[in-house]
Amino acid sequence: MKVAVFSCKAYDREFLNAANENLEDPLQLVFHEAQLNCNSSLLAQGCTAVCCFVNDHLDAMVLQQLAALGVKFIALRCAGFNQVDTEAAATLGISVARVAEYSPHAVAEYALALILMLNRQLHRAYRRVHDNDYSLNGLLGFDLVNKTVGVIGTGKIGQTFARIMQGIGCEVIAYDVQPDPSLAAAGVTYVALEDLWPAADIISLHCPLNKNTQHLVGTNAIEQMKTGVMLINTSRGALIDTRAVIAGLKSKKIGYLGLDVYEEEGDLFFEDYSNNLLQDDVFARLQTFPNVVTTGHQAFFTREALATIAQVTLDNLRYFEQGDFSKIVLVI
Repeated sequence: MKVAVFSCKAYDREFLNAANENLEDPLQLVFHEAQLNCNSSLLAQGCTAVCCFVNDHLDAMVLQQLAALGVKFIALRCAGFNQVDTEAAATLGISVARVAEYSPHAVAEYALALILMLNRQLHRAYRRVHDNDYSLNGLLGFDLVNKTVGVIGTGKIGQTFARIMQGIGCEVIAYDVQPDPSLAAAGVTYVALEDLWPAADIISLHCPLNKNTQHLVGTNAIEQMKTGVMLINTSRGALIDTRAVIAGLKSKKIGYLGLDVYEEEGDLFFEDYSNNLLQDDVFARLQTFPNVVTTGHQAFFTREALATIAQVTLDNLRYFEQGDFSKIVLVI
């Protein structure tokens, strides 16, 4: 089966090729660095399936173009599927699969890394020493032990993060529409959102993006938070209303902000724009705050995670080719 692989970087090619070589009947993978959108969809001509990532555009127009080319299957190399118009895909008879989980430890550990960097001012300390400045003024942090950490979303990643924070000695509270009994039994207290906002010293987002969670962290939620709260997002950018968060930073309601995702990241992340002027004024404003750390959607980026993503993605494609949908984690 011929598959068009979009948004493909050198590391994607490496791990997908390695997984493909292990298949009894390898797939024909055609790699494209371009994002999938209405201008690049023709690259899927002659392919039965496409393989996409988080910032590929799979709206109704693109899906119609793919269907016209004979594409029947979309294999996402990620867990989230908010970039897909699922209703349009269903209408067109295109099946969509995702990687339900790859390495919850990768993302959970990265959330902890952001917390430690922000708290202990590691980003600023590194720059000072590099500039021969060894002063400590402005670098004061706090002990994490006994602090209250609020976890929003307790799927595999949220659960792993909660247990890590418990191991450090934090009190962990959580919110999820479907509380996990094993996490509750381990000492995590599930609370309503309106109780989590004012109680948490640190809030970390691990929920999916959908119509109910878009801009979950907005003006109303921020007003309910503790003054000086630390906010971490390694999930999906649009969970946060960026303009509302900037207002919270300016008022000092938000004391620390760690972002690995951004709601308008589709035109920024995964590319090298070091020779270009930054055109996104909102993102540029974020960079002016000394208590903000932003990274380019790399929380998932470990060898273990990439190997699992490649393996599950190719398994999904192989099972589709064989007509065995029972083994595929389908979005639709």
